[in-house]
Amino acid sequence: MQIGYGSVPNAVAHLIRESDLKDLGVQTEVMPESVMNLYEAGKVTGKCKTTDPGKIVASFILGTKKLVDFVRDCPDVYMCSSSYTNDPFVIGKNDNFISVNACLEIDLTGQVNSESIKAHTLTGTGGQLDFVLGSQLSKNGKAILCGPSTYKTKDGQTRSRIVPVLTPSSTVTTPRSCVQYICTEYGIVNLRGKSLWQRAEMLIGIAHPDFRDDLVKEAKQLGYLP
Repeated sequence: MQIGYGSVPNAVAHLIRESDLKDLGVQTEVMPESVMNLYEAGKVTGKCKTTDPGKIVASFILGTKKLVDFVRDCPDVYMCSSSYTNDPFVIGKNDNFISVNACLEIDLTGQVNSESIKAHTLTGTGGQLDFVLGSQLSKNGKAILCGPSTYKTKDGQTRSRIVPVLTPSSTVTTPRSCVQYICTEYGIVNLRGKSLWQRAEMLIGIAHPDFRDDLVKEAKQLGYLP
């Protein structure tokens, strides 16, 4: 699996730690503390990996001194170039590969912005697209992009993350042709191979209920729904 950085991937890792999953393998770009926690809980062994069996493979770390010490001392951590960790064809060699990443905004066609609010960049492109592609090259692999259905602005207004069209000047991190699973607290949908009207319908179904009627109206105006 690949776990991204941030509150949503950390929450997913916490749920995995409390589950009955075991013998997980890890190949990721950033090595967050959540992966260290899963390893210490005995969830990560890497014994089923095709590439680098038994190893946690990552290209850089982001976290506390405890994480730095763990990476330095753990014999099962293999740090290498991102040109290897993020290679979709290397990722795809491992069966059942699951990537989990967060996103900021999704339009009704499935375009995903995970980097910016309008023209203000919050983070770099990172390896999200690499792992989205690699996961889908993997036998039984899944690429999951997830996040809460809403967010609050600085002035306290609640906004939907699922929008008719991406905010002007925002970034397309993962194009709609590459997106597979989108998940909010209202469900998960598989957009792979779906038409525009199917995508709009499915994404509205996992949007916050307070915004669904407006999204339907906008989708009709855009010609996505009859």
